[in-house]
Amino acid sequence: MAGRRATGGRKSGTSRRASVWLVLTPLVIGPLAACSDGAATGGPRPPKVVDAAHLMHTSPVADADSTKPFTVTADAGDAVTDVTLTGPDGRQVAGALTADGGSWQSTGTLLPGTSYTARIAASNGHGGRGEATLTVSTKAADQLLTAELGPNLGQGTYGVGEPLTVKLSTEVKDPAARQRVESALTVVSEPAVTGAWYWVDGKELHFRPKDYWPANATVRLGYDAEGRRIDGGLFGGAPANLSFKTGDRIEAIVDAASDEMTYKRNGEVVASFPVTTGKPGFDTRNGIKVVLGQERVVQMSSETIGIAKGSSESYDLKVEWATRVTWSGEYVHAAPWSVASQGVENVSHGCTGMSTDNAEWFYEHTRVGDLVQVVNSHGHEMEPFGNGFGDWNVDWNDWVKGSALGKPVSTQGPAQLPQAAATLHPEV
Repeated sequence: MAGRRATGGRKSGTSRRASVWLVLTPLVIGPLAACSDGAATGGPRPPKVVDAAHLMHTSPVADADSTKPFTVTADAGDAVTDVTLTGPDGRQVAGALTADGGSWQSTGTLLPGTSYTARIAASNGHGGRGEATLTVSTKAADQLLTAELGPNLGQGTYGVGEPLTVKLSTEVKDPAARQRVESALTVVSEPAVTGAWYWVDGKELHFRPKDYWPANATVRLGYDAEGRRIDGGLFGGAPANLSFKTGDRIEAIVDAASDEMTYKRNGEVVASFPVTTGKPGFDTRNGIKVVLGQERVVQMSSETIGIAKGSSESYDLKVEWATRVTWSGEYVHAAPWSVASQGVENVSHGCTGMSTDNAEWFYEHTRVGDLVQVVNSHGHEMEPFGNGFGDWNVDWNDWVKGSALGKPVSTQGPAQLPQAAATLHPEV
């Protein structure tokens, strides 16, 4: 970048050195640049570049506030002609030079606890030029806020009910700070949808569309608050991102009154199965649940749900083809011992039981993120949070109220989110 300032009124024969002031607001250090003087008679001498070692001051600028811009200001009558501010990874921080060359100021993000190299050139308008190189070190953050993004299985294909999750390294309570966190999160999907964030608590956020994700969509989630002040001494840490695809829209509707499961793919009924759900006292939860995982064989013990060993209701069984829908132990699974009751009455301890063949079919045709909805049960409603993903049971208007920004967002956006390795914005 280049700029020149008119020196109006100065006699060409006057000998003078150009100087600039370095400012990392509010810190001021200088003068730092020098250039050749003009001849006493006969006009200015040819330009001369002065090495940084000859400057009046070359010590580092230390413990600067990274939230303040780095500023170079020329002395009266001089001009800053070029500034580059380079991070440890070799990328330049964006900045802007005033039209008259009087000053240059960084516009890109400065990271806390980072050393930058500043290369500065100045001119006195009479052929004299000077250059300086120095180190700018920003003050380390008291604490960095990082984010663990979910679904935590990473790349892959999920059901259309899978919410996005963000688990923060530090609790964020202040409403304005939460807005800054939310603004640092980017969701892009193809096709685009309308969705919103919901703060489950001070460390966890979920994002879901108003309706389910479209079938066969691509979803991308990015977190980039690096170097930005979140709250007090808390700054954004390393960026993170993930992407995944959705498969077909799979919905399994379990009717506890008729003891039947209806399996739908993209809105069309594909199969139906006789089932049994929770008996009185152990009624299956009503509501929409999201498949959390699948286990070919799982050991189920009644003690894990508070039934004492040796009591009339106790059990300890190896169960096949188990599809989990709550963390507390609710599954859709093979229950060959209750085949006579399936389609007739509810005899389980809360799970949805099927024949072995039907449970295997369901297992093979279902994936994490697919939807299982229980209707007409006498059980309580599925918990919105904490026992799996009950996000879809929250009314949309109430969901939007859980956003720090208080509004839905469109997932229309660029095809590629910033890479997690990116730390600085290139010079523009």
